[in-house]
Amino acid sequence: MADTTLPGIDPARPGGSPDAKGAAPPPDPRRWWGLVVIALAQLIVVLDMTIVNIALPSAQRDLGMTDGNRQWAITAYTLAFGGLLLLGGRIGDLFGRRRAFVTGLVGFAAASALGGAATGPGMLFAARALQGVFAALLAPAALSLLTTTFTDPRERGKAFGVFGAIAGAGGAVGMLVGGLLTEYLDWRWCLYVNVPVAAVAVAGAVVLLKEPGRGTGARLDVLGAVLGTAGVLAIVYGFSEAESRDWTDARVLALLVGGVLILGLFALRQSRARTPLLPLHIVRDRRRAGAYLTMGLVTVAMFGVFLFLTFYLQGIKEWSPLKTGTAYLPMTVCMVIGSTQISARLLHRVPARALITPGLLVAAGGLAFLASMDVDATYLGRVLPGICLMGLGMGVTFMAAISTATGGVAPGEQGAASATLNTMQQVGGSVGTALLNTIAASATADRLAGHRIDPAGQAAQAKAALAEATVHGYSLATWTSAGILLVAALVAAVLINSRPPANDTAEAADDTTPATPVHAG
Repeated sequence: MADTTLPGIDPARPGGSPDAKGAAPPPDPRRWWGLVVIALAQLIVVLDMTIVNIALPSAQRDLGMTDGNRQWAITAYTLAFGGLLLLGGRIGDLFGRRRAFVTGLVGFAAASALGGAATGPGMLFAARALQGVFAALLAPAALSLLTTTFTDPRERGKAFGVFGAIAGAGGAVGMLVGGLLTEYLDWRWCLYVNVPVAAVAVAGAVVLLKEPGRGTGARLDVLGAVLGTAGVLAIVYGFSEAESRDWTDARVLALLVGGVLILGLFALRQSRARTPLLPLHIVRDRRRAGAYLTMGLVTVAMFGVFLFLTFYLQGIKEWSPLKTGTAYLPMTVCMVIGSTQISARLLHRVPARALITPGLLVAAGGLAFLASMDVDATYLGRVLPGICLMGLGMGVTFMAAISTATGGVAPGEQGAASATLNTMQQVGGSVGTALLNTIAASATADRLAGHRIDPAGQAAQAKAALAEATVHGYSLATWTSAGILLVAALVAAVLINSRPPANDTAEAADDTTPATPVHAG
């Protein structure tokens, strides 16, 4: 009788294999402290997407950046992060997720220190690119460790509730922290702050997190890694260039079309590779594919909204960065409530789409509040109800969608599944920023063209006309975002097909169960 094991999984891992009776080992009593460590790492990654936005005007003055090249402080990070996510996730699967997690944290902290000490634009851009490289290693490892650490369905719901709350609210917290650091210390601390937080997370990871197993004898698909990285890089860069150029620009079209073609070759390679970077059965599952597409659409809608609302509060209302960041706190609270008190409590009882679809509809209602703002709108009358509805809906949606996207995946492929989710979000952010900025800019220009300004009060009228046209552009882009959320709700309702909660529970347990010997007679 031959004894084989499931491919790609190391059954001889400490505390990871079943005992002699075939029962899974008891849960680690320190797992909730491990969740704190994972949450810290996720917070670092999410914070860094927005905290630098607040610091950028000060950094531009200090380092002498031009208006033309300052975007690279953001683009360098998003390109490296988005382009390398699939590779980073698969490295964690093959060589150890805790090892990838710790390496990502150490590298991210070092890159942050380098950026904080930047003496010129080039040094800052290089540091931001390095941050993206290590974030691409860190983010999939964090989500994979979360999935393989919590095996009980109820505990899994609570853990994903915390993770989903951080994923959703981290951007708003980043703006608050960025405002505090920039106003009372220096813009450089928006980068330096990552160092002590990462140090605490590294120490916690070494003590509290166990290695959930890694592939044995498997080799990295180098050609697949090159194709996947090049394809995503081309698409992310193409959308970032569309924002400053034009959608019909030759470079933009070449990047977008070339990226799609390269990803086609990547898919062909994955169907034939012995150890694929992205096993295609992961994205062929209807529920998981629906969760990926839903999260991608949500990110398209939300990235632009944060940007426009920040510009509205600082540019139109003339609020300080600190006051603007504080204004987002109610949304953060609502996200935490939606994720930990609603979605986490109900996910093991109802199908995921019964949470995701209503959550997206509530969030779209919040965007309708924000889209109906004008120059004279008040925070209490328009902004607060809008961001609270948006936060509550997003909190419910993120937790259920992330759990669905990573559920039912073999332990040895959790990195690939997590990286695919992160990639969809990163590409969605690039698409949303470019698309919504284009809509807003075009609407603003059209509205300005229709204004007639009396020469006698030219300066005052021009300022008022510009403010009104700008808010009109923001409004149209936000209505577009609300429409995208409605499409996402439809996608979730159709693709994330209903399944009895008991089946979901079993699947949640199965996907984190250690590999067991399979006896073939």
